[in-house]
Amino acid sequence: MSKKAVLVGALDTKGVEFGYVKDLLESLGVSTIVVNTGVLDQPSFSPDISSDEVALAGGMSLSDLRAQQDRGTAVAVMARGVAAVVERLIGEGVVGGVFGMGGTAGTTVGATAMKAVPIGVPKLLVSTVASGNTRPYVGEKDVTMMYSVVDIAGLNSLSRRILRNAAYALAGMMAETADETNQTEDKPMIGATMFGVTTPCVTKVREKLEQSGYDVLVFHATGSGGLAMEELVKAGFIKGVADVTTTELADELVGGIFSAGPKRLEAAGVAGIPQVVSVGALDMVNFGPPETVPAQFAERKFYQHNPTTTLMRTTVEENQELGRLIAEKLNQSHSPTVFVFPKGGVSLLDRDSQAFDGVEERQALYDALKENLREDISFVEMEQDINDPAVAEVIAAHLLTMLKPSWGGNEHGYR
Repeated sequence: MSKKAVLVGALDTKGVEFGYVKDLLESLGVSTIVVNTGVLDQPSFSPDISSDEVALAGGMSLSDLRAQQDRGTAVAVMARGVAAVVERLIGEGVVGGVFGMGGTAGTTVGATAMKAVPIGVPKLLVSTVASGNTRPYVGEKDVTMMYSVVDIAGLNSLSRRILRNAAYALAGMMAETADETNQTEDKPMIGATMFGVTTPCVTKVREKLEQSGYDVLVFHATGSGGLAMEELVKAGFIKGVADVTTTELADELVGGIFSAGPKRLEAAGVAGIPQVVSVGALDMVNFGPPETVPAQFAERKFYQHNPTTTLMRTTVEENQELGRLIAEKLNQSHSPTVFVFPKGGVSLLDRDSQAFDGVEERQALYDALKENLREDISFVEMEQDINDPAVAEVIAAHLLTMLKPSWGGNEHGYR
């Protein structure tokens, strides 16, 4: 392999373990670059990039960090530094994969390094906290986390097996396949957002776009899904967006568990790529099991989607605010933009006789959008609900129309 595995971690406290993984990878033919992030003591073996260099990249000298004797500061500085170091290595074109391991501190440092690595480059993090909430570490990147089961504190029969599995997994992920090396045609990629309650619509949109020669990446609108799509837009991978399912905005507004943050629905507009936007699943805010729903919502309307997912109906007032927020975001867009509003319902639950059927709520959303959207943004009204095949046809047709001038390609939409 021409590219190398970058091993990120503290060689003062985890040096034996990192040495074991390094030796395994190299026995498999994978060259390594070892980056030391240890602050407390000397490394157990010589790294390729020292902790002095990492600390300076993070804004402090290693001697100052040691003098402060503040663990929180040390973790923050080394995390910043290792991200900068890995970003530099990415720029040099030598990174084929990234490996890290540790407890909470080592996981934080390793995950920060991996967030500097493009999607698609293998990232494997062996962690004592991988069986809990991993979202702070994974974020919107394709980080693979492996639970260490035991603490990473020396080698024993179990830890050797787990680290061996991890080393073989990373080597496997880094292996170039014949399919990758012989690929002759890269189709332009389109992003689409989907929820279970908008699946019929997005499936048909995807099929139409694929028939026209596009690769369609469908993102589950669970917060991290929307963030991942917009990260790929910013990186230039995605050339157009069918943002059918904007439900993450409702969670951000009301306090649900699937928020994608305050910048959601902005990346395509900044990048200037064509986008068709709709109101998929704005009838709901997402929570976990019923006992996790905040007490202030006790009198609201709920639907138990499954044992671990509780859906709460958005109100008229919330829909008014959502319409205003969406318009505000799209009004700042530099993209060719079409907005499709299905007046018959925004999800499988928001239809005649279904649990969240809400004529007044939809009207409030509609009115706020009509009142606030820029006049030059095309607003397409349809009487059907969002999962009617006719709505999908319109979404796909508008996006294809905008994409063809962007690509100047043949009838398939690509060069």
